[in-house]
Amino acid sequence: MARVPYPDPKTLSAETQEMLGKLPKLNIFRMMAGGEGLLAAFTRMGNYILAKSKIDPVLREIAIVRVGVLSKAKYEVFQHERISRQLGMSDALIAAIHKGPDDPAFNEMQRLVMRFTDDIVKNVRASDATWKPLVERLSLQEMQELVVTIGYYMTASRYLENFDVDIEGDADPKKSPLEQRP
Repeated sequence: MARVPYPDPKTLSAETQEMLGKLPKLNIFRMMAGGEGLLAAFTRMGNYILAKSKIDPVLREIAIVRVGVLSKAKYEVFQHERISRQLGMSDALIAAIHKGPDDPAFNEMQRLVMRFTDDIVKNVRASDATWKPLVERLSLQEMQELVVTIGYYMTASRYLENFDVDIEGDADPKKSPLEQRP
């Protein structure tokens, strides 16, 4: 159960109410609406990461789910495992994200992203050992997006865990959360 009540939409500014009405019916957005302008800023960055970034979507989701796993953020993991399935990721690959970068389900590039994500989450600054192999394979834009994605989802995970945002009771684990439109 959430640590604080989800805000009553009627008490929110007209701008926040309008924004909330356009977003999928997810508890993260319901809770964040109480921060008024925070919701717009958070979703603007999230939309860029999910819809406009150049990094391969499977690599992106591997990094996001791994951040959630390392952060013990159940909501984040649940929602992004749903997105991962919609991208066609196998249950074996999703399970491997929970186990670690040495799982045989990963190809070399996926393993490098897993190691890099682990390094950033644990140490903030990636070591040369995890940085160099990726910077040799990804464009500068993709590297920047990967680092920002990891940081953004570290923030999201910490938000979700500190407010104890609940997984939606009607959430279908096989459907993308982005399909939960108003």
